[in-house]
Amino acid sequence: MPTRTSRRTGRLTAALALTLTACTLSVGTAGSEPRPNPASAAATLPPDDFYVPPASLPDGKPGDVIRSRKVDPGTPTPRALADTWQVMYRSTDALGKPHAVTATVLVPKGGTPASRPVVGWGPGTQGPAFRCTPSRLIAKGALYEQWVINAMLKAGYAVAVPDYEGYRPGPRTTYMVGKSLGPALIDAVRAAQRLPDAGLSADAPVAFRGYSQGGGAALWAGEFQPDYAPELRLKGIVAGGVPADLMEVALPLNGRPGSGFLFYALIGLDHAYPELKFGSVLNDAGRAMVADLEAGGCALEMINKYGNKPLSAYVTRSPLVDAPWVARYTENTLGATPKIKVPVLQYHATQDALVEPNQADALHKQYCAQGVPLTWKTYDTTGRPPVADHLWPIQAANAEAMTYLADRFADRPAAPDC
Repeated sequence: MPTRTSRRTGRLTAALALTLTACTLSVGTAGSEPRPNPASAAATLPPDDFYVPPASLPDGKPGDVIRSRKVDPGTPTPRALADTWQVMYRSTDALGKPHAVTATVLVPKGGTPASRPVVGWGPGTQGPAFRCTPSRLIAKGALYEQWVINAMLKAGYAVAVPDYEGYRPGPRTTYMVGKSLGPALIDAVRAAQRLPDAGLSADAPVAFRGYSQGGGAALWAGEFQPDYAPELRLKGIVAGGVPADLMEVALPLNGRPGSGFLFYALIGLDHAYPELKFGSVLNDAGRAMVADLEAGGCALEMINKYGNKPLSAYVTRSPLVDAPWVARYTENTLGATPKIKVPVLQYHATQDALVEPNQADALHKQYCAQGVPLTWKTYDTTGRPPVADHLWPIQAANAEAMTYLADRFADRPAAPDC
């Protein structure tokens, strides 16, 4: 007989799958389009040497293209809407060192590419395994956020979608590390503008947008941009479900439906910062868990296999209060420096089981105190099951997000509500 925990985990997995399907059938997609199945589609992806970084990076600067190739997305709508390339480009890791990152660049067909705005879309959590790489999922037709990208393409925007750091054979992804996420998103936009075949302008107006991990990436890109990429004509930022304070997000996940995301965040921090030595506190079950996730774990597996598991089941002691860990997750907390100069739309679910709402509210208030021209929006998700309560605002906020982008690109004045 199934246990209460197994029944609850099964319901959560079903809720996630249904929510992802609902997103794919939203306004951004054609009704006749096949429904992506992220888990099964990703499982069939073959090896691909395109993602293997060169032994030594070619000379250049952040955003320079290392290699590129034309691809056809795996679903009809983006194929009809855009010309699409996968690119590998130079970026900067959390330690400030140059490295290679991959991304997808989509440019609407027809018209004059040089006249098009560019949106850097930060994808949400896909998972630690190589098969979960966002660009591979786009090519396969399995990215659960594809409908959002389609909506932006229909509006006439070119879209750059980074894979973030570490998606390659033998992956070493740096999940939730803002010091890596921000440059990866910025440099994906730069790479799109520098890709000769795309025909985009270096002077194109730019916006950053994302949800969940991607919402964090969008705001990190906004914080980095004034110093890291002052040449970008940044017009605005749309960020939802933002994990601003890693510790405030992590603690409520432990032993609950989103505990797999906590484990992934620890793996990500460990990859970014070698001194953390996560492996030194893992027990046998913990080492097996890390190997399992990096071999094949995408978002559904993190819910299905590792939801409702306590961290104590995988470690000999918790590393979270160790000084090196405290230092690293503290420096990867949004809002420490008041550098965002452009209008921001930030939104969040009122009942969010994966990304704690109060810490996002605290960030919005902090930004307001710093003078950021910010608009804050909440979406009532009372009664929705865990996971679905986190994902629902992607769809609920899309119309407002699209209007916000259009207004920023048209240079209409924002109406912050701080």
